[in-house]
Amino acid sequence: MFFRYVLLFLGVYACSTSGIFIRLSMTDPFVLTAFRLVLASALLAPVFLAQRRKYFTRAHLRRTHLPALVLAFHLITWTLGARMTVVAQATLIVNLVPIALPFFLLWIAREHINRTEVVGTALAIAGLATLSVKDALAGGGSLAGDAMCFLSMLLFALYLALGRRNRDFPSIWLYVIPVYSQAALVCLLVALPRIRTFAVTSPREWALMAALGIVPTICGHSLLNAAMRQIRGQIVSLCNVSQFVFAAVMGYLLFGEVPRALFYVAAAIVVTGVTIVVFASRPEPEPEVAT
Repeated sequence: MFFRYVLLFLGVYACSTSGIFIRLSMTDPFVLTAFRLVLASALLAPVFLAQRRKYFTRAHLRRTHLPALVLAFHLITWTLGARMTVVAQATLIVNLVPIALPFFLLWIAREHINRTEVVGTALAIAGLATLSVKDALAGGGSLAGDAMCFLSMLLFALYLALGRRNRDFPSIWLYVIPVYSQAALVCLLVALPRIRTFAVTSPREWALMAALGIVPTICGHSLLNAAMRQIRGQIVSLCNVSQFVFAAVMGYLLFGEVPRALFYVAAAIVVTGVTIVVFASRPEPEPEVAT
């Protein structure tokens, strides 16, 4: 059991590096997002080819169109938001998914939320409002960056809700890889006018691009998905919010970003709200996923 939690927090840490790599890169945000997805799709292609013998129809492919579009714009808004505000704050906001996901599940999967979840959500939003007011009045972040990260969080919650509705796919890989590939195409189309700005001869930019594609995109999400199969989903969701702690440490070491005292107060409010939402959720049996 201990080893499972080690893998879980390795996954959380891997995902928390996303904002760091984005801040270190000088590549245009749209180009960076597109190449990140292209690289991840290319690396996962052999897995898809190995799984292609399983039952997969055009109907399955059509059902991946909307999730791919949502994922593309989630990653675009996240890349923009991560460059507009401090790393710890951006990571905290974008990982508020547990407070929004129950409402998307109510809309998409007809899964009802209870009063406790509403209370926890209101508390987390109050913490987020505290961060935003601080940025608007005292500086230290970006109100526009907060809004962009919040939009990115909503898109990610919608993406997860769509994934829950599509959990009947014959294999998780036959769902995820087509979604990533189509999202890569969408991002490439959006980034096309800016492709010429990419420093093709820069080993540093290529290294950061590879790091983004491998560490948070493939390794991080893979470890979190593995944890979801072995640990209660509520615990995984709550632990994932702790990404902002790792991001805060890395932001301090790499960029000298020292969050103000109000950040810690707001973070405590947010985490309390998220905790209430997570543990108010009714436990459900984990669906079996074909591999």
